[in-house]
Amino acid sequence: MDFLLIVPVLLLSVVVHEVAHAWQALREGDTTARELGRITLNPVPHLDPMGSIVVPLLLHFLPGNFLFGWARPVPVNPRNYRNQRAGDIRVSLAGIVANLGLVVFFAAALALLPLLEGVLSPGGQAGSTLFSILTYGVLINLILAYFNLIPIPPLDGSHVLKHLLPASLGARYMALGRYGIAILFLMLLVFPGGFATLLSPVFVAFDWILEATLG
Repeated sequence: MDFLLIVPVLLLSVVVHEVAHAWQALREGDTTARELGRITLNPVPHLDPMGSIVVPLLLHFLPGNFLFGWARPVPVNPRNYRNQRAGDIRVSLAGIVANLGLVVFFAAALALLPLLEGVLSPGGQAGSTLFSILTYGVLINLILAYFNLIPIPPLDGSHVLKHLLPASLGARYMALGRYGIAILFLMLLVFPGGFATLLSPVFVAFDWILEATLG
């Protein structure tokens, strides 16, 4: 049952993440994503067979109680940005900002949930399901925001670190992106519980948000 609740929230969260990249790229002067129909909340153009289907299913059946996934990266052309360096950083961070915005949205909905007590049956299935969806919304988006800050190409944090390095070193560093997803996938297979340790700050933040919103 939890898997059936998590997947739609995960799908929404990764789609919003990618749409934010596409929207910010358009603001920076690059129309590539818009021309390819990626500024849309329709999940179909954003689905990645591996990250949106295979990895979540695999993690569901692996030990570690950890679920993660991603959408198909939005194609952008930084050469079209009015300011390539600042534009690349802003476009890269847009997805993270979008996920943090969803954290605020889901947390606010959790805080308002007691107002629905007169509509939902106390202790009923509808109220319990809605509570689970909202808490998963907070947790999943915290994970996505934090995970994408990790400076492993092609994750978003790598685009920020690239601009802090000398140009030649930054180019070699970003070239590792062709192996980044494969490395992450192997890590998920070999150390499924390792990500829970890596993301321990996320769970601290999650507990703090639940305490703040639910009292």
